[in-house]
Amino acid sequence: MRQLMHLENIRIVLVDPIYGGNVGAVCRAMANMGFSDLALVAPKNLDLDEAEMMACHATKILHGRTEFATLAEAVADCGLVMGTSAREGLYRAHSKSPREWAPKTLEVANSGGKVAILFGREDDGLTNEELAICTQVIRIPTTGTNSSLNISQAVMICCYEIFVAGGVYEPPLEKSPEAPSHLRERMFAMWREAMLNMGFVEPDKADHMMFGLRRILSRGTLTVDDIKILMGLARQTLWIAGKRIGKSNKTYDKVTPQQPQDEQKAASDNQASPPPL
Repeated sequence: MRQLMHLENIRIVLVDPIYGGNVGAVCRAMANMGFSDLALVAPKNLDLDEAEMMACHATKILHGRTEFATLAEAVADCGLVMGTSAREGLYRAHSKSPREWAPKTLEVANSGGKVAILFGREDDGLTNEELAICTQVIRIPTTGTNSSLNISQAVMICCYEIFVAGGVYEPPLEKSPEAPSHLRERMFAMWREAMLNMGFVEPDKADHMMFGLRRILSRGTLTVDDIKILMGLARQTLWIAGKRIGKSNKTYDKVTPQQPQDEQKAASDNQASPPPL
């Protein structure tokens, strides 16, 4: 059963942001993952033109932002307050990754509670006093040699992990079914004959070559549409090989570039028939 997400209950809080471009990029990252509540704490002289440019199609979030004079005001209605930090220390040892905190975040948000995720200044992050307000600490895993992320990158990672944890994303499905064995074998037989007819392989090496071809084409799922394309290509190869050596192939010579068979076509309308010589 798909979980219903209430991302509107999750607030992204930027503390003392410096660059308008970063704020705009944060808006874009939020929009990508379905978040909408943006709060800015004590912003100073932000270049809003730059912010609009970087927000791209997420200017609605930028224009709908809420500004607060203090962090305490920005998180006053939030039960779960999570602060991001790349620093180590005794009072940050209980930090977890965004992926680890994502289920808890959704649990609170989906039950109607308010969640705040804090991101510090671009040049210095959150102070110890600001982290003290937080109930949880988030640390994004990095190599360790350069643990500081751009603020919009950090927002994107946190929002992405929460979105994925919700289980609502459904990847597109392949429209064409997986090709059955008899159709795959027919295709391989056509390619064997094509390689022999054009002199690509000697008869005593054909089986060995076919093992290689099977290995290549078995690395992924072959759909019915895939097989039809490969059969059409093999058929066209047979026709050209027969024409060049002046032979008539009893099985395939009726298939010419001007007279493609149904199997030569892919299921999609944008597959064209083989071009004439």
